[in-house]
Amino acid sequence: MIRNPNHPKKNSTITVEPIREIRDIKSIKKMLADNPRNLCFFVLGVNTNLRASDLLRLTAGQVRHCNAGDEITLKEKKTGKDRRITLNKSAISAIKELLASAPLPDSSPLFLSQRGEVLTVPSVNRLVKSWCKAVNLKGNYGSHTLRKTFGYHQRTQLNTSIPELMVMFNHSSQRQTLDYLCIQPDEIRDAYMKLEL
Repeated sequence: MIRNPNHPKKNSTITVEPIREIRDIKSIKKMLADNPRNLCFFVLGVNTNLRASDLLRLTAGQVRHCNAGDEITLKEKKTGKDRRITLNKSAISAIKELLASAPLPDSSPLFLSQRGEVLTVPSVNRLVKSWCKAVNLKGNYGSHTLRKTFGYHQRTQLNTSIPELMVMFNHSSQRQTLDYLCIQPDEIRDAYMKLEL
């Protein structure tokens, strides 16, 4: 069997980064403006804490009649737990644009490939990598980048507490959340810099 040289070694992990700069998020949205499916996936990804596998399970009927502030409920693929997600204005706008461009029946998955099949997580991974590369982001990016971007900006822009984020991400410890968001070193450095005795 030929092994993929890019595949991680057993018991190792590959971590992806969040998109840290708002200008980079705006650049990607602008770049995707002519592709309602990709724009909607990106916007939902950075405006919710859903994993790519859960975004791909959304159906047109689940979101067709939603307005800003409405909640959707879905069962997480990874944990099997029910998750309630509130959709904001950006998410609703992207959904409406996608549904206007592709009249999907209620039972249809929201995100279909050009061949009419459900997108896969590996294909989303490639898309996210290509979007980040197109706006000259340096680092490791993938499908999980979108979920991490949501958490990163919740913390850095809105100062959402770590306990709240821990609940949102279904993490078992605050330490896991801090590591996940890729911000702990920055916050620790800032704490040192704030105090001068």
